[in-house]
Amino acid sequence: MFFSYLKQIYKNILIYILFCSIFIISFALYRLPLKAVIYPMLICAVIGAFFIFINFISIKNKHILLSQISKLTDNISDILPKAQNIQENDYQNIIHSLSNEYNNLKIKTERKYLNTIDYYTVWVHQIKTPITSIRLNIQNEDSDLSRRLSVDLFRIEQYVEMVLTFLKLENHGSDYVIKEYNLDNIIKSSVKKFAREFISRNLTLIYNPLNTNVITDEKWLSFVIDQVLSNALKYTYSGSISIYLKPNKTLCIEDTGIGIAPEDIPRIFENGYTGYNGRKDKKANGIGLYLCKRICSNLGHKIIAESQIDKGTCIYIDLAQEHFQF
Repeated sequence: MFFSYLKQIYKNILIYILFCSIFIISFALYRLPLKAVIYPMLICAVIGAFFIFINFISIKNKHILLSQISKLTDNISDILPKAQNIQENDYQNIIHSLSNEYNNLKIKTERKYLNTIDYYTVWVHQIKTPITSIRLNIQNEDSDLSRRLSVDLFRIEQYVEMVLTFLKLENHGSDYVIKEYNLDNIIKSSVKKFAREFISRNLTLIYNPLNTNVITDEKWLSFVIDQVLSNALKYTYSGSISIYLKPNKTLCIEDTGIGIAPEDIPRIFENGYTGYNGRKDKKANGIGLYLCKRICSNLGHKIIAESQIDKGTCIYIDLAQEHFQF
């Protein structure tokens, strides 16, 4: 930093040297004793070096303080160093104006965001009432139409649950209950929800008890498994869906569906990314796997995908993680 400071004041040093040179040349031309000019020059150099050092210490302290301000914060006006000149005062006035504008914009954005969250939260709870009513009306019927309506209604319930989950994640929900759960109980609960669809689609479920416990949150992990199974069913027109466990508590959900294009695999967990399959059948919204990624990250799990076109897809969920991000 000292050499950077010297570069900043090098013009002043060069001017001093230039003036000293003019005095030396003038004394030499008039054949005057050079000691008469060299001695005052040295005294001025020592005094100048002292003030340069003092100024360097002041600039260094200010530099350290300014370096700590890595971003615009609400209290930036309070932590700025005191202005030493007109220019610094002008810069600080500009920063004060930008800080006030930023705070006002932040307040407006937060208010708008909270209003949006409140609206959709109310909407989600209100829409559940007609869904429940429809389900009650068709549960006593046993016909092809009622079965199809039941499957479609279940899809609607999933989408509503997806919206509610998205709102909770965006609102930094912390209703996690982390403890040891039996993995088979979580999987059986999810599979039971899709039993009617497995039967109506003539798809085979290959699943044997895993006999293992995992440290997780039952509700949030169930949502992840539901979404993965839902995707598997959506893109598997024949064959089977397998649920099994690999070493180190890695849960695998594998289907024999249409697969995922290689160029889409790195991006399938991005928010809103639907890929080739989603654009082709126009059914995907690009949110399900994104929420799975967010939830797994919060629970300390890892989720990855492997797939081959026309052969199927396998989703791996590493449940051995024990570091959580709330």
